[in-house]
Amino acid sequence: MTRKIRYLVAAVLVGAAPVAAQEVAPQPLTLATVKTSPLLASADMRDGVDLSGPWHYSIDPFRSGLAGFHGEVPGLSQQRYLDLDVGKAMRDDNRALFEFDLPHSPVTTLPSSWLTEAPELRHYQGLMWYQRSFPAPAQRKGRSFLRFGAANYATVVYLNGKPLGRHEGGFTPFAFDVTGLLRDGDNQITVGVDSQATAATVPPPVTDWENYGGITRAVRLISTPDTYVDDAWVRMTRDGKLAVEAHLRGPQAGDQPLHLRIAKLGLDLAGRTDAKGNWRATVAAPRALIRWSPERPQLYDVTIAAGADTWRDRIGFRTIEVRGTDILLNGKPIFLRGISLHEEEIGTEPTRAITQAAARALLGEIKDGLHGNYVRLSHYPHSEVMTRMADEMGLIVWSEVPVYWLVAWSNPDTLATARNMVAENILRDRNRASIAIWSVANETPVTDARNTFLRTLVSDVRALDDTRLVSAALLVERSQGPTGPVMTMADPLADVLDVLAINTYNGWYTPDRLADVPGISWRVPAGKPLVFSEFGADARAGFHDIGAAPQKFSEEFQADFYRATLAMADRVPTLRGMSPWILKDFRSPRRQNPDFQQGWNRKGLISETGERKQAFGVLATYYDAKATPPAK
Repeated sequence: MTRKIRYLVAAVLVGAAPVAAQEVAPQPLTLATVKTSPLLASADMRDGVDLSGPWHYSIDPFRSGLAGFHGEVPGLSQQRYLDLDVGKAMRDDNRALFEFDLPHSPVTTLPSSWLTEAPELRHYQGLMWYQRSFPAPAQRKGRSFLRFGAANYATVVYLNGKPLGRHEGGFTPFAFDVTGLLRDGDNQITVGVDSQATAATVPPPVTDWENYGGITRAVRLISTPDTYVDDAWVRMTRDGKLAVEAHLRGPQAGDQPLHLRIAKLGLDLAGRTDAKGNWRATVAAPRALIRWSPERPQLYDVTIAAGADTWRDRIGFRTIEVRGTDILLNGKPIFLRGISLHEEEIGTEPTRAITQAAARALLGEIKDGLHGNYVRLSHYPHSEVMTRMADEMGLIVWSEVPVYWLVAWSNPDTLATARNMVAENILRDRNRASIAIWSVANETPVTDARNTFLRTLVSDVRALDDTRLVSAALLVERSQGPTGPVMTMADPLADVLDVLAINTYNGWYTPDRLADVPGISWRVPAGKPLVFSEFGADARAGFHDIGAAPQKFSEEFQADFYRATLAMADRVPTLRGMSPWILKDFRSPRRQNPDFQQGWNRKGLISETGERKQAFGVLATYYDAKATPPAK
């Protein structure tokens, strides 16, 4: 293959015309991180153009678009190209040799995962290219950014044939400044998304959920003035005051006057940024302020005006803290009546495209159906649509990063990736009143390397947000005592956590008879609140096989499992909440029992289509009793 044709292959991928056969120095793509990405927080409240809708797509199983014809790296796609319409080159010479022709490739609707696009893509894991054209806003002023809500997992982005950068991580936002690359009329964006996990990725290749590759959250073209509010954090401190931190970017960021306003509270707080564009201030909370709670999820329209820019958000104000073994919301003890949830909409073909309607349907099952006040968003940061809906509906949130099972604890690059995920997640969502707990991991076996890794993440969380609680879902040791099984938490990470959390499946993954589960003993560190972050049993909706006793995978067995586990929970004196596994049956390729699973984890209290199982009513009755104050 000649050098000229190899350039043509890459040029078609990135939407630029082929250049003359000559040596061009490779241009590496800059990695977008929390330090370089603008507009991580509340960008969905800004004016912009939503690029959701039709996009062309093409698989690239050998990653040809990222490497040369013979696999050399850095690839030809990372070279400099002339910013011309490749479609014209194809029309002028339809005999040209090329492997990719995105402008004539099939069309999908984004955001969504490619797994549900076509039967042949159902289990595809690898590189996918997306492309579309869009008109730039007329009479543009100020700055323009392309912001991705998320793309799973590793992403490279080009605009009009020019590289914007790359990002690693499938569940947090990233953005690029495209002010100098937009052109009048049509613009072409090309995105490569590689879903393949490796030993160094977060999460690793082996998980217990579906890996939905693709652009699964919104892509938006956002416009701002030359100097703009890039990030702001408005919250209630633990002593009941209102605090604000804001950061401006742009030529006039330093010594810039600005105003924090909450019109409904009559609050107008003036200040000026320092030389680096930062502003911090604290003010007494207005007497009229109503604190956010599940019973009354009060939100306020908040603005920060700085020069020509106005930053907006809807924010609730509350405090969350630990005192002894109690979790305090607004100074009062609370029991977290929750359940775990994967980011999968209800239906037989979920594609991880969470709309407001999908979020409301899922969270409504918790709030209204289960009488819940809490949701564990597992095992990764969920969509901004979901966390905003939790704010509105009044559900306390556990938010987690996908440090799951066996990541590469001794790999410094893996640690850097995880740290960046923690930071992106917190900076995106720290204005959400619903989020009370940041989790740094799930079910990670104890080693020295793991302890060092996770302690680093815990330190990062505390440095970024001192107003919330830190936890991780831990494993426990099982032994046999004189009167029965004893579950012991001996994880050294417990020392640095605010809330202890345990995943336990006694009676499902253990030989215990359900009748013996209530008598299981627990030994956990004293002086801290405990939550059962997971427990559960599979049941296929509609399967009833009781015989002499309920059989596993029947609705009756799952209901009895919940009764036994809840009775056990009531005997744990420091237990302050739970999030059983899980609200809805979800896709998991590792679950292949032909009679009951067929690629689905069946521990949901509702089926994938939303049909409630018997255990749903068991938990709802238990939570209703917990929510009802005892009679005097």
